Amino acid sequence: MANYSLADIKALREKTGAGMLDVKKALEEAEGDSDKALEIIRVKGLKGVGKREGRAASDGLVAAHVGPTADGEGQTGVLVEVNSETDFVAKSPNFVALAERVLSAAVGSAARDADALLATEVDGTSVQSIVDETAATLGERVVVRRLARVAGEHVEVYLHKVNKDLPPQVGVLVATDAAGAGVARDIATHIAAFSPTFLTREDVPAETVESERRIAEETARTEGKPEAALPKIVEGRLNGFFKENVLLDQAFAKDPKKSVGQVLTEAGGTLTGFVRYRVGA
Repeated sequence: MANYSLADIKALREKTGAGMLDVKKALEEAEGDSDKALEIIRVKGLKGVGKREGRAASDGLVAAHVGPTADGEGQTGVLVEVNSETDFVAKSPNFVALAERVLSAAVGSAARDADALLATEVDGTSVQSIVDETAATLGERVVVRRLARVAGEHVEVYLHKVNKDLPPQVGVLVATDAAGAGVARDIATHIAAFSPTFLTREDVPAETVESERRIAEETARTEGKPEAALPKIVEGRLNGFFKENVLLDQAFAKDPKKSVGQVLTEAGGTLTGFVRYRVGA
């Protein structure tokens, strides 16, 4: 039996995120040499990248960065989601370090989506190659799923941990004018909790509004509501849809008696954009 201890197994698992059996086999093959075992895990992992393509990667983390715009007159926020198969890998140092490299590449490039980001080169190597090499070491499928950019006079970032032992899995960017900066943090936490889909009513596609209107009318008829009352009932239910899905119409988390729009108006500010990612959602 190779000369290695439980501490060696634990250290290599934490370093790579690989499974217990894979780590033990690698240490056996390397005759207890941890550095050689790490190389074995990495090489075997690269051979298995193709085999992992069909496996679900619904865990992972979100990472964000906010910095000045090129002209220095505002701020730009970048949010990325990087997925793994398990939460064990999601919290491993190698995976967290990969996510930081992916975020850094996004910040330093003009990429607007995940595909463009993966094609971006970092020190002569594509981000895709960096992801594949890390996936090989981790022994899991790793996916750069999404990338978003938000710009404005002020950009607020909020990252939320759904589990204190894991990296952030909910990420929010909020762009406001300078006057709205004072309430941007509270609005970002509100978005994290209430997951609005649209910023304003005008942003809701016309076909979605018509669909909701039709459903509301058909439901009211099924319930036997009076014909004369239908228009008012339909509008009421449509307003309910807006209050649930439109950010400015939602009841503000810190003071439900006010809408998010009212909070902004009282602050004299304007919200110009937002994005919310929830890992796997």
